[in-house]
Amino acid sequence: MIELEGLPELVDPVMVAAFEGWNDAGDAASAAVAHLEQEWKGEVFAALDAEDYYDFQVNRPHIWLDGGVRRVTWPTTRLSVVRIGSENGPVKRRDLVLVRGIEPSMRWRSFCNELLGFAHELGVEMVVVLGALLGDTPHTRPVPVTSVTSDEDLAVRLNLEESRYEGPTGIVGILQEACTHAGVPAVTLWAAVPHYVAQPPNPKASLALLHALEDLLGVGVPLGDLPEDARAWQIGVDQLAAEDSEVAEYVKSLEEARDTAELPEASGEAIAKEFERYLRRRDGQSPSGDAGSYLRDPGSRRPRPRRRPADGEQSPPEPGPADGED
Repeated sequence: MIELEGLPELVDPVMVAAFEGWNDAGDAASAAVAHLEQEWKGEVFAALDAEDYYDFQVNRPHIWLDGGVRRVTWPTTRLSVVRIGSENGPVKRRDLVLVRGIEPSMRWRSFCNELLGFAHELGVEMVVVLGALLGDTPHTRPVPVTSVTSDEDLAVRLNLEESRYEGPTGIVGILQEACTHAGVPAVTLWAAVPHYVAQPPNPKASLALLHALEDLLGVGVPLGDLPEDARAWQIGVDQLAAEDSEVAEYVKSLEEARDTAELPEASGEAIAKEFERYLRRRDGQSPSGDAGSYLRDPGSRRPRPRRRPADGEQSPPEPGPADGED
């Protein structure tokens, strides 16, 4: 660990993490966390030592000029904090710990243990990991986001899907399992990115992940230019698809399959969720005014004692984007 600043004192903190690489199709997840850092002016307070986790022949450092001085930026994972609301203001005070980095090349168990060490010291109440995978979904429809957990009690309490996936995984799946075995409530939000337009960026998928995060935490997220970027992205893909009759026909078949699978009440649910998000952004809080209902122990700001993750391999909750499965 490279601690750049002293560990901050936080209020009801939630850790939100995303990693570039296998679990980040279209860079959608890492871009979502980067958006939060930018909009909420995140303050970096710590970084993991790059020597411990990265193969520099795979993720190479970058040299850049800083006022004529040559500097090196090493591939790593950084932690920043953003503070929402205030003690006496209309919006209830709460903090987020943002984790953004690159999927490590080695020592994944140690990597997760170090992040969980930060979570324990900071009193993190919940870990939310963002991921994106390739799927058979049309770019013209809302981006599917699946919320999964390996915690049976949490799945029931928050009406989440309990993961049953078995197969290859990335650092997102390993961190999810490490949290579960350490007693830390953890949820993974997976966005499905159309496999026929997988290259980054994908602002529409990033926007969908932020909407899902809003719904999970009950906080309003400032969206900035992201909705307009998402619309421009879709128009661009529309134009590209129209130039290729085979692609256009394929997209049409995906649309028909998606529309057939949708339940009749799905559109009504989507409208209700969008209205709730509007209220949160307008008022800066959830409509009910209760942003902490998901906590295991709402009366305490400190987490319960944690046990360290087991060293054995664990079943991952979700596949990586390379598999195109969910």
